[in-house]
Amino acid sequence: MLNEKVAIVTGGTRGIGFEIVRTFLKNGAKVVLFGSRKESVDSAIAELKKEDTNYDVKGYYPNLVNENEIKEIFESVKNEYGHIDILVNNAGISSSTKITDFTEEEYDKISNLNIKSVFICSKVAINYLEESKGVILNTSSMVSIYGQKSGVMYPASKFAVNGITKSLALELASKGIRVNAVAPGIIETDMVKKLPKEMIEPLIKSIPLGRIGTPKDIANAFLFLASDMASYITGVVLPVDGSAKN
Repeated sequence: MLNEKVAIVTGGTRGIGFEIVRTFLKNGAKVVLFGSRKESVDSAIAELKKEDTNYDVKGYYPNLVNENEIKEIFESVKNEYGHIDILVNNAGISSSTKITDFTEEEYDKISNLNIKSVFICSKVAINYLEESKGVILNTSSMVSIYGQKSGVMYPASKFAVNGITKSLALELASKGIRVNAVAPGIIETDMVKKLPKEMIEPLIKSIPLGRIGTPKDIANAFLFLASDMASYITGVVLPVDGSAKN
């Protein structure tokens, strides 16, 4: 579905991001993944290469809010592959801190990674994606619709991601660039796996499809939106949460 497409995926070393990278590679894409540290980037690439030595995957560990650094990497990717077709803004961090305990440092950390990095990477990508008539995909969350009981800046940041998605879809349509987002529900990540049974069972009962989602469920949604099958879809925040309530 993505044969010969070139994709850049931020937060691509673990969890949902890693599964997006793997799914894109399986579907013929060449992928450049971004991680927070050299060790995590090298480890992710080694795991993927172990799965299939033919995967064309490379990695960087940039400061996602340093525009000059991002520009250098995008230009390097363009020089190597000739084009960039897909940007996935997946990097982000969550929070469960009560507002009375929130520090300015945590506020800035969430705001920078979850919002500013999406802004900067998207801004840098535009010239390349205009050439290829490419796509920007963002990772949102169902808490951007429902909110959550604590950690206010996490849902706030995902509300912002939705706003960026819908606004850039309008702004960039004339350039032939599609912009969409995927909003995962409760997904079987390492963090969720560690939750006690008495917490997990009520969560499962609240989901109409009767199960927690997997990273593969989310990656498949990204695959569809990245592919030409979604060529007439833009400005969408796609819920992937096993629910009929959206």
